[in-house]
Order: sequence, then C-alpha cells, then structure tokens
Amino acid sequence: MIAASREGSSANPRVPGPVVRSGYREFAGVRTRVLEVGPRPTGRQRRSRRSRTDRPRLVLLHGYCDSADTWSPVLGELAAAGHEAIAVDLPGSGEADALRPGPILAQLDAFTSALVEEESTRGGVVLVGNSLGGTMSLRAAQNPRLPVSGIVSIAAPGFVDTWLIRTVARYPLPLRVASLPLPIPSFVVRAVAEQVVPRLLYADAEAAERTHVRRFTELFPDYRSATDRLREARRLVAELEQAYELDRVSAPLLVVACGKDRLVSSASGRQLHSLVPHSRLMVRQDWGHCPQLDDPAAVADLLTYFVAASGTSGQVSRQGEAAAG
Repeated sequence: MIAASREGSSANPRVPGPVVRSGYREFAGVRTRVLEVGPRPTGRQRRSRRSRTDRPRLVLLHGYCDSADTWSPVLGELAAAGHEAIAVDLPGSGEADALRPGPILAQLDAFTSALVEEESTRGGVVLVGNSLGGTMSLRAAQNPRLPVSGIVSIAAPGFVDTWLIRTVARYPLPLRVASLPLPIPSFVVRAVAEQVVPRLLYADAEAAERTHVRRFTELFPDYRSATDRLREARRLVAELEQAYELDRVSAPLLVVACGKDRLVSSASGRQLHSLVPHSRLMVRQDWGHCPQLDDPAAVADLLTYFVAASGTSGQVSRQGEAAAG
C-alpha cells in the first residue's frame, strides 16, 4: 500500500525551530499529519527507489492518546545531527482520521505497513516506538514482507501485568460512575487530568512542559470524552493479549526500559528482551514513560548510535550499545 502525499510547506508553530516541517499525507486511506526533518523529497522521489540513501530513515511512533508532537524535541536534535526522520499521528490520535469500528491493532497495522513501505523507497527504515508505538513497531517487524532495518522499542506494554492493565481491564470506577445520572463538571475533569498526566508520563512531574501536558488534557474536555477513551483503552488492552509473535522478529532490536515508568514497568522491557534472544536491553532508571519528553537530547543520541550500527552491519554492535548506555 503506497501512501498518497499531500504535504504542506509551512512549519508547524507548535514545533520549535524551522528545521521541522509539518504537512499532511495519507497512508492506507488514513489522512494524517506528519512532522519531518531532513532533505525535502519530491513526489517523484517518494515513489522512486533511485533516490535511496545509505543512512536509514527513522520513523517515530507515539503512544496511546499522544501525537507526533511528543517527538518534536527529538526531531530537532536529530535534524541538528543530520538525520532524516518522520513522526506521524497514528489513526485516532492527533489530527489523524478517527479509528473505524472493529479491531484497533489491525487498523494500526495497515497504517504502519503503508508508512514503512513508502519510507523504505528512500532507504532502510528504523522504527522507533514509545508505548503503543513500541507495540506497532514490533508488530511491523513481525511481518516478513516489510523492509524494517531495526526497531527501538521504548516502554511497549503487554509483557508483564501492571496496575494499569489490571485497572483498565477490570472496568475502572470512572466507567461505572459514567452510567449514573451524575453530571461531572468539565472543569473538574480538566483539573484532575492536569494533575494526573504529568505524574504518569514524566519521571519528574515538576519538570513537565505545559505545552505537552496541555496536548493530553485537551483530549478530555468533558467526562464523556474521558469515559469514551477509557472504553477504547479496554478494547486495546484485550487485543494486547495476543499482539505479539516475537519469534518472527529478526531485525536488530533495542529494548529500552525506564525505571521511573509508572505505566509500563521496567520489568516489561526485561521480559521483552528475554523473549527476543538477539535483542539488546538498555535500562534507564532516571527515565519515565515518555523519555522523549524527559531527555530528548539523550534519546536522540541513543537513536544516532543505533542507526549507525544497524546502518553499517545490520546488527546492534556492543560498542554502540555501550555508548548509548
């Protein structure tokens, strides 16, 4: 599935610096917003393998209820280092088209496959996914037809039972309250979200950027919106039970586990590492669930080392791993 391109030329005002381009494209029939750094390809270059480069392209996938903006600080760092990278809004998130009825992961698979196929026309593709984006990166790597050169999985869920999985799966209190005739004011929902979001996403809630926190709180303008998201999350948790066939992952894999992750414990990353014998594991005790927000410079450095290794030998070298650590 080749994507249709409708990219604009203006910079995204929410993204710092002029080097990050914003536009709109279509993958697998889903119109979405993209953030991109590196040389601007023409429409013909996107469709031709003659313009392939030696350096792999980084494709950055965000987590549930997030958007491509979560990667904007990392994109700036990657641009300064001379990398080509793209971040997208996944279906149902950010400015992308809404999810259709039916299984969620299947829709995200189709979208990710189309994205990888188009980006692969210009070089090898290294998938970098945080949380749900990590799941989608691993699932793409399970598909032998997709040209995936490497995977960096950051805090992917579904390997170790956590309080989040248990809470969402067991019909949480907000869903039970939603069925009662008790209108909850919107300002209460927003106030709760403003307190909870920084503690869930960051290693240090006090260091949370207001612009990034606002992106999440805007998803919950009222109580009905919050309960709708929770219902969708329950469907997603149920699908995660059969999301992985890790014996089919042959590309180089770097697993990143975060010690201050309050959503997906570092034990989940260790379990993923144990299930993929050729993978490498990096544990950062000072990172939270979204390290691209905690320390974008360090995450960009990590990706630089990984790309250098996977782009030259097709394997993650021990030297590169040590430097990333």
